[in-house]
Amino acid sequence: MFIDSLLLFSDAQALTATAASTNVIDLSVDRDIGVGEPMSVVAVLDVAADGTTGDETYSVAIQTDDADSFGSATTLGTFTITRGTAAGTLFEFPLPDTNERYLRLNYTLGGTTPTVTVTAFLQPKSMVQQSRYYARGYTVS
Repeated sequence: MFIDSLLLFSDAQALTATAASTNVIDLSVDRDIGVGEPMSVVAVLDVAADGTTGDETYSVAIQTDDADSFGSATTLGTFTITRGTAAGTLFEFPLPDTNERYLRLNYTLGGTTPTVTVTAFLQPKSMVQQSRYYARGYTVS
């Protein structure tokens, strides 16, 4: 599967603490993206959500703002990743119809030793279930 780099929030972003996505998506102008195919934020775990103490928590917020500095970010929605969720697991969150110019994800990690690696991107909703995701590092023989 190919992912347009302009629609990529995180590319195998390794997280051990709260952080914003590596990339910010610029929709070019502040607007209602209008009638057309609904879009979804897709997050795939490249490495399982884990930790050594059992108190780890993982939350992902989809944020929008009129400036790429996200000084007055608005949260469009959140989803939670459960500790122990396996690599290759896909999370989908429908993108609301209205937003500001910039989009990003904000990963909030809690607990003593949280660790997870995520690839996240925007994709047309109709394509989400047609895709297959696998943990990186597999061998085909």
